[in-house]
Parts: sequence; structure tokens; C-alpha cells
Amino acid sequence: MWRRIRIITLYFLVLLLFLTGVGSVYQWYGSAQDKKSYKPVGTLYEVAGHKMHLYVGGRGDTTVVFASGWGTSSPYADFSPLYKGLEPHVKVAVYDRFGYGFSDTTGRKRNIDTITDEIHELLLAANLKPPYLFVGHSLGSLETIRYAQRYPDEVKGILLIEGGSPEYYAAREGYTIVSHGYRVLRNIGVLRTLYHVRGFPEWVNDQSNGLRLLPDDLKALSNKAALLKAGNKDMTDEIRQSRSNAKIILAGKKPLDVPLTVLTADYFGRLGSDKDWKDSEAALSSWSRYGKQIIVPNSSHYIHSYQPDMVVKELLKLSELHSAR
Repeated sequence: MWRRIRIITLYFLVLLLFLTGVGSVYQWYGSAQDKKSYKPVGTLYEVAGHKMHLYVGGRGDTTVVFASGWGTSSPYADFSPLYKGLEPHVKVAVYDRFGYGFSDTTGRKRNIDTITDEIHELLLAANLKPPYLFVGHSLGSLETIRYAQRYPDEVKGILLIEGGSPEYYAAREGYTIVSHGYRVLRNIGVLRTLYHVRGFPEWVNDQSNGLRLLPDDLKALSNKAALLKAGNKDMTDEIRQSRSNAKIILAGKKPLDVPLTVLTADYFGRLGSDKDWKDSEAALSSWSRYGKQIIVPNSSHYIHSYQPDMVVKELLKLSELHSAR
């Protein structure tokens, strides 16, 4: 009996190794094909010895700078539902942190001051004149607040889209298991296979409204970015350092002297099911002398994928508020 079990186990391991090898070749070939059409929509700038991507569109005296949430492989595609409403009135600047979008994956430690140094260098290289209006989604809140702490004269307002508070992140370990899992599944071709299963891309992007507001070309771009970038070493270190980064911010200036609007999703009436998140969001506006919170109905974590008009309206209010001062 034990001999039979050993033989079955051996066959299983051989089959597993074979499938892993086939999957890895499939991922390698698919990635090579994807890269042929994966061309920057904006401009690549030299930052800290690597290439960093920035998309700039629109017009006007105000530049709105967008910081994506953790793991959002294509920031350009993610924020695209906002461009039509914003670009006739303001400049829009969407940057890809290292490891995201069209930027290089570098292996540089994702310390919050390193990240904000890179953003600062990028905006200077692009000749975008401050002060900026910053938008931070989810974990992107940390770099927007830290940027305002370090470069106060360059920030004229902040809008946080479901941005986590420094207090919230400082109280939690930055677990990397999800990032490692994505990288393994991507490298052995499983993720690429699943993206061909009907309904899977919509399911995995559930909190982004299944990408329903994106045209087909940007859905394809978002999916392609995930298959090329998900779980890479820069993303992994970014979530690993989220707790220590939040503590650095907590040791800095508070409150800020610029207007701050906090947009919190109502999670379709289920916001109260996560008391810690609800309470931390309510307190987040205290990070500014001029802070306020707005609960956005009929939305989830990616509010801009559900209620883009609401986000645009609040951004334009912040822009006009500064102009009137």
C-alpha cells in the first residue's frame, strides 16, 4: 500500500513540475508578445537612474497629481473615468511609481521618503510647476500626506479617495502574502490562464466595478499591466513597508495647512461592517486645518470607478477654492 502511495505521489510531483514548466513557458511567451504592444501613453523620465512614467493631459493653471492605490498595476487606466470631466479645466498628471504601469521595476527600497523624492524629481523633470493638487487613492494617501509634509509650498490641496489614514496603516502589518501569491501565479502562467476564463477579469476587478467604465482598449491595457507587473518586488516591498512608512508620517507635521477632502465609500450600505475602517476614515479629515469627509453612496473602494462625476466635482471645488484665496 505504501509503495503505491509513493508511486502516486511521485507521478503527481512529476506532473506538477511538468505543468509548472509549461506554464512558465506560456507566461514567458505571452509576456514577450504583450511587451510588443505595451507602449507608454505618456513620457518616460530619468529618475534615480531608472525610467519613470508620467501621463499629462488637460489644460489650465492647476495641476492635479494622481497617486494610485497599492497593487493597481495601471494607474493611467484606473483613473481614466475622471479625465473627460477634468481635462477641460485642469492639467492631469498621473504617475506610475516604480513597479507600476510603464515605469521600471527597480528593487529600490520603498521607504516613504524615497518614494516622495522620486515623485518630486519626476514632477521637476516634467516641468510641471507647483503648487499641485494631490489625489491619493487607498495606500497612495501616505505619499500624498508625506509630500505635503516635506514640500508644503508645493501642495495647495489634497483629495483622498478611500485613502487610509497613517494611524490605520501604522496599527497593521504590511502583509506580503497576497503580493507573493500574485507573483507566483503570474510567473507560472496560472494568472494568464485565468484571465482567459470568462468573467475572471471582471471578478478580480470587482472593487473597481469590474472595469465597466473603461473602454475596451483600456480594459485590455489594465489586464495586460496586471499580467506583466502584478506582485513584483517593488509592489511587495511597498506593502511590506507600509507600517513603518505610516509611522514616519505620524512623526511629521499635523495638521496640514492645506484643504483636505476625504471621500469614503458607503460600500453599498455596508460601511459600518468594518468599524476600524469607518472610524479611521471619519478621523482622517483631522489631518488638515481645513478638512472634511464626504460619504459617497453606491460605491466601493475604487470610488472613481463607480461615481467619477462626484470625484470630479470635489476636485474642481478644491481647485476653485484655492484660486479664490
